[in-house]
Amino acid sequence: MRTVICGAGISGLALAHRLAAEGGEVVLVERAPGRRPQGYMIDFFGPGLEAVEAMGLLPAFERAAYHYEEGHLVGADGRPRATVLTKSFARGRLMSMMRPDIEAVLAEHLPAEVELHYDTALTGVTERPDGVSATLADGTVLDADLLVGADGIHSTVRRLVFGPEERYLRHLGLHTAAFTFDAPDVHAATEHAFRLTDSVDRQMGFYALRDGRVAAFTVHRSADPALPGDPRAEIRRAYAGLGWVTPRALEQCPPAEEIYYDQVAQIELPRWSSGRVVLLGDAAYAVSLIAGQGASLGIAGGRTCWPTGSCACRRSRRPSPISSGCGGRSSPNGSATPARWPAGSCPPPRPTCGSGASC
Repeated sequence: MRTVICGAGISGLALAHRLAAEGGEVVLVERAPGRRPQGYMIDFFGPGLEAVEAMGLLPAFERAAYHYEEGHLVGADGRPRATVLTKSFARGRLMSMMRPDIEAVLAEHLPAEVELHYDTALTGVTERPDGVSATLADGTVLDADLLVGADGIHSTVRRLVFGPEERYLRHLGLHTAAFTFDAPDVHAATEHAFRLTDSVDRQMGFYALRDGRVAAFTVHRSADPALPGDPRAEIRRAYAGLGWVTPRALEQCPPAEEIYYDQVAQIELPRWSSGRVVLLGDAAYAVSLIAGQGASLGIAGGRTCWPTGSCACRRSRRPSPISSGCGGRSSPNGSATPARWPAGSCPPPRPTCGSGASC
C-alpha cells in the first residue's frame, strides 16, 4: 500500500515509522525547507511515551530529554511564590523535551525506505474510486492509496478536503510564542527548575538548556486571532514591564524567523476522514497548547493508526467506522462517525489498533 503523508512534523514522522515498519510504501512531504528549529519545551508523558517505547526510540528520547524536578511561580523580584513538583504532572514516567528535539529524534531514526521531501507544498487533492492523487506546487502528482494530513493546526489537507479553517478552528483568546536566546545571567538564574512569572493576562516561562541557551515560552491574552506582522515587536510590547529577567529576554529576543508564534486554538471536527483522506494529530484534534499533550497524542495517533489487510479481503466486509483515534470522531455514546466510499470501489484501508484488533 502506498501512502502520502503531508507534514513531516511529530505526527507525520511517527506514522511514517509505523507504516514503513509494516512494509508500506511511504512518501512524506513537508512545505518547510527543513526541520523547524522553533518550538517550546514540552512535558512528555502518557500515550506518546508508551508509543515511543514500542517504537524502540526510548533511549534516544532519554538522551535528548531534560528532567526538571520542580517548577516555580516567581514574582517580579524573582523569588518563588509557589512551587510544584513536576512528578505531580503525570502518573508514571515524565520527561521534558524541546519540540524540535522530538522531531529530530523521529527524523533521524526514520526508516531508509521512507521518501522524505522538504520544501514541497501540497496544492490539490483528487479522490478516485481506486485511490487519491496529491498535486504539489511544482506540478508533480503523487498517486496513492491513502493521503494523510498530518500538517498541523493550519492544515492544508484539511482546508482542501474538509473546507475552510474558520469552520473548525476555535480561537481561545490567547497568543503564544517560543524562542531561545543566549544570556549567561538568565541561564544561571533559571537552572535546575523551570520558572514562570506569577502574572495576570500574560506570562513568560524560562528553561535553562544544556548548551547554555535559555528557552522562553510566552502566552498572553488577545481577543484578535490575527497574528502580528512583526512577532518580535509584539512580544516586546506585550511583556514590557514584567520584571525579573524578562527585560533581558526581550532584549535578546531573536528575529521573527527564529520565533514560533501563533494563536492558541483548538480544532473541532465532526469527523477525521473523508474517503481515502485521513487527518492526524493537530490537523484533526488539536487540544491546544494550554491543555497540552499535543505531541504525545500526535505520536500515539501515528503509532496506533495504521492500515492493514488486503483490499480484496476488505471488499467482503461491511464498511465499518473509522476509529475515533484514527479517522473518525467518537460521539457521546461511544460510537464513531462512519467513513464513506463509492459503492463498488475498494474502501480505504481499515485502521486498526496497535494490537491488531479493529479500533
